[in-house]
Amino acid sequence: MTGVWLRMFGDLDEDALVAKLAELRREHRALDAEVRAAQECGVVDQLKLVRLKRRKLMLKDMIFALEDQLNPDIIA
Repeated sequence: MTGVWLRMFGDLDEDALVAKLAELRREHRALDAEVRAAQECGVVDQLKLVRLKRRKLMLKDMIFALEDQLNPDIIA
């Protein structure tokens, strides 16, 4: 699945990738807070909670793909 993200971000320069990475991290933190608030509330729409968690995981995958693109592993 990482290949999909690389193709999606492949045409961006390094500054744009860094900016997109920061944006994705902000969105991930916001979703994390929303999930925690929903769980603490007690009255939880389970379907909404599942969707939030799936979105959060997708963002995490995108973040890892961007980090790999910005800092590729160099085999010595």
